[in-house]
Amino acid sequence: MQYDRIDARILEIVQKNNRLTSEVIGGLAGLSATACQRRLKRLRSEGIIEADVSIVSPKAVGRPIQMLVLVTLERERSDIIDRFKKAIRSSVEVVNGFYVTGDADFVLYVTAPTMEDYEEFTRRFFYVNPDIKSFKTMVVLDRVKAGFAVPVETPAG
Repeated sequence: MQYDRIDARILEIVQKNNRLTSEVIGGLAGLSATACQRRLKRLRSEGIIEADVSIVSPKAVGRPIQMLVLVTLERERSDIIDRFKKAIRSSVEVVNGFYVTGDADFVLYVTAPTMEDYEEFTRRFFYVNPDIKSFKTMVVLDRVKAGFAVPVETPAG
């Protein structure tokens, strides 16, 4: 996957606001709307742009309780890891999931309407799973920054 400095500019623009028209993005990047559309299509098809999303307020949609959960598996075997990744992907409560190095095997960002709902989730998701050794919950007091914007390196040349 390669991109040039114009693609880098487009990526910076759409990460801030992906609702801009091709005309506006093209104008900011020094392109025509048609050329901008072609580049956006290529960036998406090559997987450089993985998704176009909106960041929704958990509180506004009735899920004000937010947690970061550190999960440790009993054993690190590929079949166990793959099963747990599948469980993460199929859970609506798990907003983000990361397979990590360090003391825990996974870090999950979980939302819930109430602490009682989170407790029910832990019973369904963690306690019944024999592959989970332990989990540690950290309740989020304040979401200081939310986003998916990645710094885009501008290629030399």
